[in-house]
Amino acid sequence: MADLGVHLPSAFVIGYPIGHSRSPMIHGHWIKQAGLEGNYDPVEVAPEELPSFISALRDGSSGLIGGNVTIPHKEAVLDLVDDVDDIARQIGAANTLWLENGRVMATNTDAYGFTANLDENAPGWDAGKTAVVFGAGGASRAIIHALLSRGFELVHIVNRTEARARALAEVFGPRAVAHGDDQLRSIISGADLFVNTTSLGMGGTKVPDIDFTVMAEDALVTDIVYIPLETPILEMAKRQGLKTVDGLGMLLHQAVPGFAKWFGLTPEVTPDLRRLIIADMETHS
Repeated sequence: MADLGVHLPSAFVIGYPIGHSRSPMIHGHWIKQAGLEGNYDPVEVAPEELPSFISALRDGSSGLIGGNVTIPHKEAVLDLVDDVDDIARQIGAANTLWLENGRVMATNTDAYGFTANLDENAPGWDAGKTAVVFGAGGASRAIIHALLSRGFELVHIVNRTEARARALAEVFGPRAVAHGDDQLRSIISGADLFVNTTSLGMGGTKVPDIDFTVMAEDALVTDIVYIPLETPILEMAKRQGLKTVDGLGMLLHQAVPGFAKWFGLTPEVTPDLRRLIIADMETHS
């Protein structure tokens, strides 16, 4: 594990590996913008080092005030912290840690990031009643939690392996219903919102033809993947005349609550920040 040589207030993002994270760029932008004396550093923590990292955070010996958790630690960290809130418990993963009276607290801000992105870019999106979540991986849990919290009456979980979708639906109760992907065409008919949580189309993988025109009037299609910014599924939906929202805003907005907890200021997601991250994505594409 890296020796940070940190001075308070310093926050972190831990993962293994950690080089891919854009969180340091996001939080570094806000720190600089606010004129704060603070740091936000990426720290590579191997799975076997995670318990000692959390202990050092708790007892103050790391000199850290809190931070973010990314792959592969988002589930494992739940058993190591002192307090897991209801959101992280239902999602089954934590991405944000902070200290409170000597205790390590954990939450998950992905659901917040998802809804804040749509609130900004498609106001009124939550007036709908029926949503389709395509995919049943770990990321789907935060999306389903967000949709049910915002009042959707029915969330269809569509996945290639129906058993996996069924297991996920059971976590969330009767408003979540599982289907195999062979039922996608009929399920999407009349739906108000379609959310892609899969990596389909990335790295040249084949994307199924989806007829989004059968969705409800004013329906919205969104994707939580943000590389590329316009994913194949968003491109398909846009070509068919539907409103779309890309996934970059979710990444930016999910960072807001953590920054507020660590540094005591609530930052803003601005066009400048979005441009900064897009420029970095283009440089490293």
